Amino acid sequence: MPLRLDAQWVRSSYSSNDGPSCVEVAATPGTVHIRDSKNTPGPRLAVTPTTWAAFVSYAAIR
Repeated sequence: MPLRLDAQWVRSSYSSNDGPSCVEVAATPGTVHIRDSKNTPGPRLAVTPTTWAAFVSYAAIR
């Protein structure tokens, strides 16, 4: 699933600006892309919006 050039990466408002130690997410139609902010050109995960929503729901209750 290629990432669109106009996709914007975002990170949680809970992340501090003191260091790049968080996950960044870019949502495009049909795909959510996930990367490590410490290695932005490195590997990325690509999942469906349904899978991403299930993960976020699961993480929120932990």
